[in-house]
Amino acid sequence: MLLGFPLLSLVIWLPVLIGLLVFATGGDRNAPMARLIAIIGSVLGFLVAIPLYTQFDPALSTMQFVEKHVWFERFNVHYHLGVDGISMPLILLNCFTTPLVVMAGWEVIRERVSQYMGAFLVMSGIVNGVFSSLDTILFYTFWEASLIPMFLIIGIWGGPNRVYAAIKFFLYTLLGSLLMLVAFIYLYQASDGSFSILDYHHLPLPIEPQILIFLAFLLAFAVKVPMWPVHTWLPDAHVEAPTGGSVLLAAILLKMGGYGFLRFSLPIVPDASQYLAGMMIALSLIAVVYIGLVALMQVDMKKLIAYSSIAHMGFVTLGFFLFNAYGLEGAMVQMISHGFISAAMFLCVGVLYDRLHSRQIADYGGVVNKMPVFAAFFMLFAMANAGLPGTSGFVGEFMVIMGAVKVNFWYAFLAATTLIFGAAYTLWLYKRVIFGEVASPAVEGLKDISKREFAILAILAISVLWLGVYPFPLTEVMHATVNELLVHVANSKL
Repeated sequence: MLLGFPLLSLVIWLPVLIGLLVFATGGDRNAPMARLIAIIGSVLGFLVAIPLYTQFDPALSTMQFVEKHVWFERFNVHYHLGVDGISMPLILLNCFTTPLVVMAGWEVIRERVSQYMGAFLVMSGIVNGVFSSLDTILFYTFWEASLIPMFLIIGIWGGPNRVYAAIKFFLYTLLGSLLMLVAFIYLYQASDGSFSILDYHHLPLPIEPQILIFLAFLLAFAVKVPMWPVHTWLPDAHVEAPTGGSVLLAAILLKMGGYGFLRFSLPIVPDASQYLAGMMIALSLIAVVYIGLVALMQVDMKKLIAYSSIAHMGFVTLGFFLFNAYGLEGAMVQMISHGFISAAMFLCVGVLYDRLHSRQIADYGGVVNKMPVFAAFFMLFAMANAGLPGTSGFVGEFMVIMGAVKVNFWYAFLAATTLIFGAAYTLWLYKRVIFGEVASPAVEGLKDISKREFAILAILAISVLWLGVYPFPLTEVMHATVNELLVHVANSKL
């Protein structure tokens, strides 16, 4: 409880209500008020989420801050919320990112300001609902609702091909989740009429239905991650989305897919998860190696970082299906780290785009001569993206590689190639954009980052270094939950 309100409900509905209040400010003549309410609301949303960490008991593997109320009694649907060591860090990441997104659009967004700011706040609350739902119908409601704000953000404030990108994003993710709903209905029948996720953990399902359910979940979660070969919507969405949309998409929405594997696939169908682990590892390694090579070929900064995200999320799914603590905890650390680094990289591209209105690498060169402070921040985030020790990008990848070594040396060898490819495409990007002589009159006219931009990038820089140097506060809260999940999978029938 916080201020007399259930904490998780507050974390979900406070941003939604403040988002609706931002919508109510109306047209752009009230834009300053919309911005002010949005930044206050987003910061408040982060502050009310902090007790989830401070009051969390890391020794427990069970759900905490649980709320349960009857929603539709006839169908046994409940408003059932709770968090564990897997979901709580993701909620904090979401609440941490939202104020940065609002600040990033502070001066850049000039039209429909209230709708833009309000969409991000509503999205923040909905995503918190995804990460805390313990009823499948409630989960599915939040999961599908999250498509609407992002569809509007890409479709209204995006680039020239925004309508195509928005529809492609919507159709891929919607169609992927329809089979997930079919799987939920099957589980409802198999559990004698329960929609509770926790009730499904001990269902005595034969291997054949488990495999079908796993595949149904896989389509929904693989599209969201996204895994190869259902990744093609992501580069288009990133290229056309405004900077804030790209940040939220990479830092938060991709994590919903990874979370789905941990909340549904592994605990509900553990036999199928082990049976199909080889396939999942193969798909993950293809993402790491092949997509890393694709990133090397890009001429658009946003597209390069988008492919980089797919490769780094390949590490996440690889860690999940190694079935050891190093792999699973490393994958979780990688998800949080990728949230920081991808947000920072897209914000850096946004800083340049706001000034030159170009994402083409060839249009830049010599930026360090005009923007030295920005170049220093960009260097840190580029190093983190390449997995430099001392940054958060190294910790998760190193843990997953350690987990892979315990299973198969060649898994680890192929996964470790990301350290080569990641360094290649990231440093190649940095060299062409930042170093050298001033390449054009447009670059000659650049001005260094403002105080607002400095504050945003400094917050992310501190986060990247903190997690890289001292990841214990994060690994501590997830350790008991991860161990419980591994024991549950190990004790399955297979």
